[in-house]
Amino acid sequence: MKLFVCSQCRNLLYFDNISCGGCGARLGFLPDETTLVALDGVGDGLWQPVGVPGRYRVCANEAAHGVCNWMVAADDDDSFCVSCRLNRTIPDLSIATNKALWHTLEREKRWLVYALLRFGLAVTPMRQVPSGLAFDFLADDEPAFNEHGRVLTGHAQGVITLNIAEADPVVRERLRNKMAEPYRTVLGHFRHESGHYYWDRLVRDGPWLEPFRSMFGDERRDYGQALERHYRCGPPPGWPDHFVSAYAGAHPWEDWAETWAHYLHICDTLETAFAFGLRIRPRLSGRDATDVQNGVDAYDQEDFQQLIGHWFPLTLALNSLNRSMGHEHAYPFVLAPAVVEKLAFVHRVVRAGRCPPKPQSLGSALQA
Repeated sequence: MKLFVCSQCRNLLYFDNISCGGCGARLGFLPDETTLVALDGVGDGLWQPVGVPGRYRVCANEAAHGVCNWMVAADDDDSFCVSCRLNRTIPDLSIATNKALWHTLEREKRWLVYALLRFGLAVTPMRQVPSGLAFDFLADDEPAFNEHGRVLTGHAQGVITLNIAEADPVVRERLRNKMAEPYRTVLGHFRHESGHYYWDRLVRDGPWLEPFRSMFGDERRDYGQALERHYRCGPPPGWPDHFVSAYAGAHPWEDWAETWAHYLHICDTLETAFAFGLRIRPRLSGRDATDVQNGVDAYDQEDFQQLIGHWFPLTLALNSLNRSMGHEHAYPFVLAPAVVEKLAFVHRVVRAGRCPPKPQSLGSALQA
Protein backbone atom coordinates (compact mmCIF):
# COMPACT_ATOMS: atom_id res chain seq x y z
CA MET A 1 0.00 0.00 0.00
CA LYS A 2 1.14 3.51 -0.79
CA LEU A 3 1.59 6.19 1.81
CA PHE A 4 -0.79 9.10 1.43
CA VAL A 5 -0.47 12.70 2.55
CA CYS A 6 -3.12 15.36 2.92
CA SER A 7 -3.10 17.59 -0.15
CA GLN A 8 -4.07 20.50 2.09
CA CYS A 9 -1.66 20.26 5.06
CA ARG A 10 0.75 17.40 4.08
CA ASN A 11 -0.20 15.34 7.14
CA LEU A 12 0.34 11.58 6.84
CA LEU A 13 -2.89 9.72 6.07
CA TYR A 14 -4.08 6.13 6.19
CA PHE A 15 -5.97 4.35 3.44
CA ASP A 16 -9.24 4.23 5.41
CA ASN A 17 -9.22 7.84 6.68
CA ILE A 18 -12.30 9.98 5.98
CA SER A 19 -10.90 13.15 7.58
CA CYS A 20 -7.41 14.54 8.12
CA GLY A 21 -6.16 14.43 11.69
CA GLY A 22 -4.03 17.49 11.00
CA CYS A 23 -6.36 20.03 9.38
CA GLY A 24 -9.73 18.28 9.58
CA ALA A 25 -10.22 18.27 5.80
CA ARG A 26 -12.72 15.85 4.32
CA LEU A 27 -10.90 13.04 2.51
CA GLY A 28 -11.86 10.77 -0.34
CA PHE A 29 -10.13 8.03 -2.32
CA LEU A 30 -10.11 8.45 -6.10
CA PRO A 31 -10.05 4.93 -7.61
CA ASP A 32 -8.97 6.04 -11.09
CA GLU A 33 -5.89 7.65 -9.58
CA THR A 34 -5.48 5.24 -6.63
CA THR A 35 -4.84 8.19 -4.37
CA LEU A 36 -6.40 9.71 -1.23
CA VAL A 37 -7.06 13.45 -1.45
CA ALA A 38 -8.42 16.34 0.59
CA LEU A 39 -11.76 17.63 -0.73
CA ASP A 40 -13.57 20.96 -0.88
CA GLY A 41 -17.36 20.98 -0.97
CA VAL A 42 -18.64 22.85 -4.03
CA GLY A 43 -22.38 22.49 -3.48
CA ASP A 44 -25.11 20.15 -4.72
CA GLY A 45 -23.42 17.23 -2.96
CA LEU A 46 -20.28 17.57 -5.09
CA TRP A 47 -16.65 17.67 -3.97
CA GLN A 48 -13.47 18.87 -5.66
CA PRO A 49 -9.94 17.62 -4.87
CA VAL A 50 -7.93 20.41 -3.29
CA GLY A 51 -5.78 22.18 -5.86
CA VAL A 52 -6.84 20.23 -8.95
CA PRO A 53 -9.93 20.12 -11.20
CA GLY A 54 -12.61 17.46 -11.09
CA ARG A 55 -15.98 16.90 -9.44
CA TYR A 56 -16.95 13.86 -7.35
CA ARG A 57 -19.78 12.47 -5.23
CA VAL A 58 -19.45 10.29 -2.14
CA CYS A 59 -20.25 6.62 -2.62
CA ALA A 60 -23.85 5.71 -1.83
CA ASN A 61 -22.67 3.30 0.86
CA GLU A 62 -20.92 6.21 2.59
CA ALA A 63 -23.93 8.48 2.27
CA ALA A 64 -26.34 5.87 3.63
CA HIS A 65 -24.22 3.77 6.00
CA GLY A 66 -20.86 5.48 6.56
CA VAL A 67 -18.84 2.46 5.43
CA CYS A 68 -16.85 3.75 2.41
CA ASN A 69 -14.40 6.58 1.72
CA TRP A 70 -14.16 6.05 -2.07
CA MET A 71 -15.50 8.67 -4.46
CA VAL A 72 -17.59 8.50 -7.63
CA ALA A 73 -16.97 10.82 -10.58
CA ALA A 74 -19.77 13.37 -10.91
CA ASP A 75 -20.54 12.26 -14.46
CA ASP A 76 -20.74 8.57 -13.51
CA ASP A 77 -24.28 7.20 -13.71
CA ASP A 78 -23.58 4.70 -10.92
CA SER A 79 -24.18 5.87 -7.35
CA PHE A 80 -21.67 3.38 -5.94
CA CYS A 81 -17.87 3.49 -6.15
CA VAL A 82 -15.95 0.91 -8.18
CA SER A 83 -15.54 -1.27 -5.08
CA CYS A 84 -19.08 -1.11 -3.70
CA ARG A 85 -20.72 -1.62 -7.09
CA LEU A 86 -19.26 -5.14 -7.04
CA ASN A 87 -21.64 -6.05 -4.20
CA ARG A 88 -24.57 -8.27 -5.10
CA THR A 89 -25.72 -9.00 -1.55
CA ILE A 90 -24.91 -7.17 1.68
CA PRO A 91 -25.73 -8.39 5.21
CA ASP A 92 -29.11 -7.76 6.80
CA LEU A 93 -28.47 -4.41 8.50
CA SER A 94 -31.56 -4.73 10.68
CA ILE A 95 -29.42 -7.09 12.80
CA ALA A 96 -27.42 -4.83 15.10
CA THR A 97 -24.06 -6.60 14.87
CA ASN A 98 -24.05 -6.97 11.10
CA LYS A 99 -23.10 -3.39 10.23
CA ALA A 100 -19.79 -3.63 12.10
CA LEU A 101 -19.00 -6.96 10.41
CA TRP A 102 -19.93 -5.53 7.02
CA HIS A 103 -17.76 -2.49 7.64
CA THR A 104 -14.78 -4.81 8.19
CA LEU A 105 -15.55 -6.75 5.01
CA GLU A 106 -15.82 -3.56 2.94
CA ARG A 107 -12.54 -2.23 4.34
CA GLU A 108 -10.67 -5.40 3.40
CA LYS A 109 -12.41 -5.64 0.02
CA ARG A 110 -11.26 -2.12 -0.83
CA TRP A 111 -7.70 -3.19 -0.03
CA LEU A 112 -8.09 -6.03 -2.54
CA VAL A 113 -9.65 -3.78 -5.19
CA TYR A 114 -6.85 -1.26 -4.70
CA ALA A 115 -4.33 -3.99 -5.60
CA LEU A 116 -6.32 -5.09 -8.64
CA LEU A 117 -6.44 -1.49 -9.87
CA ARG A 118 -2.70 -1.09 -9.27
CA PHE A 119 -2.06 -4.24 -11.30
CA GLY A 120 -4.20 -2.82 -14.10
CA LEU A 121 -6.59 -5.78 -14.08
CA ALA A 122 -10.21 -5.43 -15.17
CA VAL A 123 -12.54 -4.84 -12.20
CA THR A 124 -16.02 -4.94 -13.74
CA PRO A 125 -19.25 -5.67 -11.83
CA MET A 126 -21.28 -8.66 -12.91
CA ARG A 127 -24.39 -6.49 -13.24
CA GLN A 128 -22.66 -4.77 -16.17
CA VAL A 129 -21.21 -7.79 -17.96
CA PRO A 130 -21.84 -11.55 -17.45
CA SER A 131 -18.11 -12.18 -17.01
CA GLY A 132 -17.85 -9.57 -14.29
CA LEU A 133 -17.27 -9.94 -10.55
CA ALA A 134 -19.83 -9.97 -7.72
CA PHE A 135 -19.73 -10.37 -3.94
CA ASP A 136 -22.31 -11.96 -1.66
CA PHE A 137 -21.86 -11.26 2.05
CA LEU A 138 -24.07 -13.77 3.83
CA ALA A 139 -24.71 -15.08 7.33
CA ASP A 140 -25.68 -18.48 8.70
CA ASP A 141 -29.16 -18.82 10.21
CA GLU A 142 -27.45 -20.12 13.32
CA PRO A 143 -24.40 -18.49 14.93
CA ALA A 144 -22.34 -21.69 15.22
CA PHE A 145 -20.04 -20.86 12.31
CA ASN A 146 -17.70 -23.56 11.01
CA GLU A 147 -15.78 -24.34 7.84
CA HIS A 148 -18.57 -26.63 6.62
CA GLY A 149 -21.52 -24.44 7.63
CA ARG A 150 -24.50 -23.38 5.57
CA VAL A 151 -22.74 -20.34 4.08
CA LEU A 152 -19.41 -21.37 2.61
CA THR A 153 -16.77 -18.85 1.70
CA GLY A 154 -15.88 -19.53 -1.91
CA HIS A 155 -16.14 -18.62 -5.58
CA ALA A 156 -18.53 -19.85 -8.25
CA GLN A 157 -18.98 -18.42 -11.76
CA GLY A 158 -17.83 -14.93 -10.88
CA VAL A 159 -19.54 -14.67 -7.48
CA ILE A 160 -17.35 -14.54 -4.39
CA THR A 161 -19.26 -15.47 -1.24
CA LEU A 162 -17.99 -14.62 2.23
CA ASN A 163 -19.58 -15.71 5.46
CA ILE A 164 -19.73 -12.49 7.48
CA ALA A 165 -18.67 -14.40 10.60
CA GLU A 166 -15.13 -14.27 9.15
CA ALA A 167 -15.14 -10.57 10.05
CA ASP A 168 -15.41 -11.45 13.76
CA PRO A 169 -11.80 -11.83 14.97
CA VAL A 170 -12.77 -14.15 17.84
CA VAL A 171 -14.66 -16.52 15.56
CA ARG A 172 -11.95 -16.39 12.91
CA GLU A 173 -9.15 -17.13 15.37
CA ARG A 174 -11.07 -20.05 16.86
CA LEU A 175 -11.55 -21.52 13.41
CA ARG A 176 -7.92 -20.88 12.47
CA ASN A 177 -6.80 -22.95 15.45
CA LYS A 178 -9.36 -25.66 14.76
CA MET A 179 -8.18 -25.95 11.14
CA ALA A 180 -4.48 -25.81 12.20
CA GLU A 181 -3.89 -22.89 9.83
CA PRO A 182 -0.85 -20.67 10.37
CA TYR A 183 -2.60 -17.73 8.71
CA ARG A 184 -6.25 -16.73 8.33
CA THR A 185 -7.41 -13.17 7.66
CA VAL A 186 -10.34 -11.50 5.93
CA LEU A 187 -7.98 -9.94 3.38
CA GLY A 188 -6.42 -13.36 2.83
CA HIS A 189 -9.87 -14.75 1.99
CA PHE A 190 -10.51 -11.95 -0.50
CA ARG A 191 -7.16 -12.47 -2.16
CA HIS A 192 -7.59 -16.24 -2.35
CA GLU A 193 -11.11 -16.12 -3.79
CA SER A 194 -10.14 -13.42 -6.28
CA GLY A 195 -7.54 -15.90 -7.53
CA HIS A 196 -10.33 -18.28 -8.56
CA TYR A 197 -12.11 -15.47 -10.37
CA TYR A 198 -9.03 -14.36 -12.29
CA TRP A 199 -8.12 -17.95 -13.16
CA ASP A 200 -11.39 -18.00 -15.09
CA ARG A 201 -10.63 -14.65 -16.71
CA LEU A 202 -6.92 -14.98 -17.45
CA VAL A 203 -6.09 -18.69 -17.70
CA ARG A 204 -9.05 -20.94 -18.43
CA ASP A 205 -9.71 -20.17 -22.09
CA GLY A 206 -6.38 -18.79 -23.21
CA PRO A 207 -2.77 -19.63 -24.01
CA TRP A 208 -1.82 -19.90 -20.32
CA LEU A 209 -3.93 -23.04 -19.76
CA GLU A 210 -1.43 -25.67 -20.89
CA PRO A 211 1.52 -24.01 -19.10
CA PHE A 212 -0.71 -23.89 -16.00
CA ARG A 213 -1.41 -27.61 -16.21
CA SER A 214 2.30 -28.36 -16.62
CA MET A 215 3.11 -26.46 -13.43
CA PHE A 216 0.03 -26.78 -11.18
CA GLY A 217 -1.55 -30.00 -12.46
CA ASP A 218 -4.70 -30.89 -14.37
CA GLU A 219 -7.65 -28.92 -13.01
CA ARG A 220 -10.04 -31.42 -14.63
CA ARG A 221 -9.51 -33.73 -11.65
CA ASP A 222 -12.75 -34.11 -9.70
CA TYR A 223 -12.79 -31.08 -7.42
CA GLY A 224 -15.29 -32.40 -4.87
CA GLN A 225 -13.41 -35.65 -4.44
CA ALA A 226 -10.11 -33.80 -4.12
CA LEU A 227 -11.42 -31.61 -1.28
CA GLU A 228 -13.02 -34.57 0.47
CA ARG A 229 -9.70 -36.41 0.32
CA HIS A 230 -7.85 -33.36 1.63
CA TYR A 231 -10.11 -32.97 4.67
CA ARG A 232 -10.05 -36.70 5.35
CA CYS A 233 -6.36 -37.45 4.77
CA GLY A 234 -4.59 -34.11 4.93
CA PRO A 235 -2.03 -32.73 2.45
CA PRO A 236 0.19 -34.99 0.35
CA PRO A 237 3.52 -36.14 1.87
CA GLY A 238 6.30 -33.61 1.38
CA TRP A 239 3.85 -30.87 0.48
CA PRO A 240 6.13 -27.96 1.64
CA ASP A 241 8.50 -28.81 -1.24
CA HIS A 242 5.77 -28.19 -3.81
CA PHE A 243 3.01 -26.00 -2.35
CA VAL A 244 2.83 -22.65 -0.58
CA SER A 245 0.36 -24.07 1.97
CA ALA A 246 -1.11 -27.40 2.98
CA TYR A 247 -4.45 -26.44 1.43
CA ALA A 248 -2.75 -25.70 -1.89
CA GLY A 249 -2.08 -29.43 -2.20
CA ALA A 250 -5.79 -30.24 -2.35
CA HIS A 251 -6.35 -29.45 -6.04
CA PRO A 252 -4.69 -27.43 -8.85
CA TRP A 253 -7.36 -24.73 -8.54
CA GLU A 254 -6.57 -24.30 -4.84
CA ASP A 255 -2.85 -24.35 -5.57
CA TRP A 256 -3.35 -21.49 -8.02
CA ALA A 257 -5.61 -19.51 -5.64
CA GLU A 258 -3.21 -19.90 -2.71
CA THR A 259 -0.24 -18.93 -4.89
CA TRP A 260 -2.18 -15.97 -6.32
CA ALA A 261 -3.03 -14.80 -2.79
CA HIS A 262 0.61 -15.00 -1.73
CA TYR A 263 1.66 -13.07 -4.81
CA LEU A 264 -0.73 -10.30 -3.71
CA HIS A 265 0.67 -10.51 -0.16
CA ILE A 266 4.16 -10.05 -1.56
CA CYS A 267 3.40 -7.13 -3.88
CA ASP A 268 1.35 -5.14 -1.41
CA THR A 269 3.82 -5.62 1.45
CA LEU A 270 6.73 -4.68 -0.80
CA GLU A 271 4.90 -1.54 -1.89
CA THR A 272 4.44 -0.60 1.77
CA ALA A 273 8.13 -1.20 2.44
CA PHE A 274 8.98 0.85 -0.65
CA ALA A 275 6.71 3.69 0.56
CA PHE A 276 8.48 3.75 3.92
CA GLY A 277 11.94 3.59 2.30
CA LEU A 278 12.88 0.47 4.25
CA ARG A 279 16.39 -0.89 3.85
CA ILE A 280 17.38 -4.33 5.15
CA ARG A 281 21.03 -4.47 6.31
CA PRO A 282 21.36 -7.23 8.93
CA ARG A 283 24.58 -7.05 10.93
CA LEU A 284 26.04 -10.54 11.12
CA SER A 285 29.49 -11.28 12.57
CA GLY A 286 30.48 -7.65 12.31
CA ARG A 287 29.64 -7.29 8.61
CA ASP A 288 26.61 -6.55 6.45
CA ALA A 289 25.78 -9.91 4.91
CA THR A 290 22.67 -8.66 3.12
CA ASP A 291 22.00 -5.16 1.87
CA VAL A 292 18.60 -4.66 0.26
CA GLN A 293 17.09 -1.27 -0.45
CA ASN A 294 13.37 -1.74 -1.09
CA GLY A 295 13.39 0.72 -3.98
CA VAL A 296 11.09 -1.28 -6.22
CA ASP A 297 7.47 -0.57 -7.21
CA ALA A 298 6.11 -4.10 -6.85
CA TYR A 299 2.95 -3.34 -8.83
CA ASP A 300 4.91 -2.12 -11.82
CA GLN A 301 7.92 -4.44 -11.86
CA GLU A 302 8.62 -6.60 -14.90
CA ASP A 303 11.41 -8.66 -13.33
CA PHE A 304 10.01 -11.16 -10.83
CA GLN A 305 13.46 -11.95 -9.52
CA GLN A 306 13.67 -8.36 -8.33
CA LEU A 307 10.51 -8.91 -6.31
CA ILE A 308 11.51 -12.19 -4.71
CA GLY A 309 15.03 -10.89 -4.07
CA HIS A 310 13.52 -8.12 -1.95
CA TRP A 311 10.88 -10.35 -0.37
CA PHE A 312 13.06 -12.89 1.44
CA PRO A 313 15.09 -10.36 3.48
CA LEU A 314 11.93 -8.39 4.26
CA THR A 315 10.11 -11.43 5.64
CA LEU A 316 13.12 -12.23 7.82
CA ALA A 317 12.93 -8.73 9.27
CA LEU A 318 9.13 -8.80 9.65
CA ASN A 319 9.15 -12.15 11.42
CA SER A 320 12.02 -11.14 13.70
CA LEU A 321 10.26 -7.90 14.65
CA ASN A 322 7.04 -9.78 15.38
CA ARG A 323 8.84 -12.32 17.56
CA SER A 324 10.51 -9.46 19.45
CA MET A 325 7.01 -8.25 20.37
CA GLY A 326 5.99 -11.72 21.53
CA HIS A 327 3.82 -12.46 18.49
CA GLU A 328 3.97 -15.32 16.04
CA HIS A 329 5.61 -14.86 12.65
CA ALA A 330 3.95 -12.22 10.48
CA TYR A 331 4.62 -14.41 7.43
CA PRO A 332 4.58 -18.04 8.60
CA PHE A 333 5.51 -19.61 5.27
CA VAL A 334 8.58 -21.09 3.61
CA LEU A 335 8.80 -20.68 -0.15
CA ALA A 336 10.46 -23.70 -1.74
CA PRO A 337 11.99 -23.31 -5.24
CA ALA A 338 8.96 -24.97 -6.86
CA VAL A 339 6.67 -22.46 -5.13
CA VAL A 340 8.82 -19.55 -6.29
CA GLU A 341 8.44 -20.85 -9.87
CA LYS A 342 4.65 -20.85 -9.43
CA LEU A 343 4.72 -17.31 -8.06
CA ALA A 344 6.76 -16.27 -11.11
CA PHE A 345 4.11 -17.85 -13.33
CA VAL A 346 1.36 -15.85 -11.59
CA HIS A 347 3.49 -12.74 -12.10
CA ARG A 348 3.69 -13.38 -15.84
CA VAL A 349 -0.05 -13.99 -16.11
CA VAL A 350 -0.86 -10.79 -14.23
CA ARG A 351 1.52 -8.73 -16.35
CA ALA A 352 -0.02 -10.15 -19.53
CA GLY A 353 -3.57 -9.51 -18.28
CA ARG A 354 -3.16 -5.79 -17.64
CA CYS A 355 -5.66 -3.46 -19.27
CA PRO A 356 -4.35 -0.63 -21.46
CA PRO A 357 -3.50 2.38 -19.28
CA LYS A 358 -5.97 5.27 -19.13
CA PRO A 359 -4.98 8.92 -19.60
CA GLN A 360 -3.44 10.21 -16.39
CA SER A 361 -4.28 13.91 -16.60
CA LEU A 362 -5.67 14.20 -13.09
CA GLY A 363 -3.08 11.80 -11.70
CA SER A 364 -0.30 13.90 -13.18
CA ALA A 365 -1.76 16.96 -11.54
CA LEU A 366 -2.00 15.17 -8.21
CA GLN A 367 1.63 14.12 -8.41
CA ALA A 368 2.81 17.65 -9.23
